[in-house]
Amino acid sequence: MDAPIKRTGAAPRALMLLLMIYLLLPLMATCIYAFARDWQTTVLPERWTLEWFGGMFKDLRFMESLWNSLYLCLIAVAFSLLVMLPAVFVITVYMPRLESLMKGLVVLPYAVPGVVAAVGLIRAYSSGPLNIAGTAYILLGAYFVIVLPYMYQGIRNSLLTVSAGPLLAAAELLGAGRMRAFASVVLPNIWPGVLVSALLSFSVLFGEFALTNMLVGGQIQTIQVYLYHRMGESGHLASAIAITYFVFILLLSALLMKLGQKVNGGLKR
Repeated sequence: MDAPIKRTGAAPRALMLLLMIYLLLPLMATCIYAFARDWQTTVLPERWTLEWFGGMFKDLRFMESLWNSLYLCLIAVAFSLLVMLPAVFVITVYMPRLESLMKGLVVLPYAVPGVVAAVGLIRAYSSGPLNIAGTAYILLGAYFVIVLPYMYQGIRNSLLTVSAGPLLAAAELLGAGRMRAFASVVLPNIWPGVLVSALLSFSVLFGEFALTNMLVGGQIQTIQVYLYHRMGESGHLASAIAITYFVFILLLSALLMKLGQKVNGGLKR
């Protein structure tokens, strides 16, 4: 006989509801404030308007900063995937003794405060043959280092979950070469975990401000730097920018997840 399904009690449901309200309340308040025209003494705004969003989209600096953030983050995540996916695969499957060293290396950047790291990078790359201070190249390099822990741990966990070593050995016994076995057997099984790692890395980079502002804030304006510069003009405008940023991340994540599902389905075929 099948075991009876235990239903969740009222207390856990109430606790989950309170937690959701606690997490969503600041976002809801920001959203309301972005559409508010007059909001002083009432619970809800007395008048509503789209003026703040209209002014934001009319500003060419907003679209430029959004594009800057998008392409810089995508390039950094793509480069990180190209480097970390084969590296983590080789270490996990063929060189497990190096995992301790790899773990220490990927978390080492977080032992250095962001301000100290930015100052060190500026001093190191502001002269000599690699004079790239203030350019997109130094920012991409910093982004690559920032997402190392997310990429490494996500890919490693996916490889361990599917038992990549025995899976690869079974594919090779059936006549597949190593590259073909990895591309047609291992990669489709770990792709959801890889995609989650990439999305998490993209979200972290898209919201990065301190390091970006110190490295290239005077030359390249990202969406976070743009938001920082316009916060002093109007709280309504800053709320509109924040909500647009959140919706953009939500839609982009959904699009990438859908694309990942299609790619995963094509790999399995």
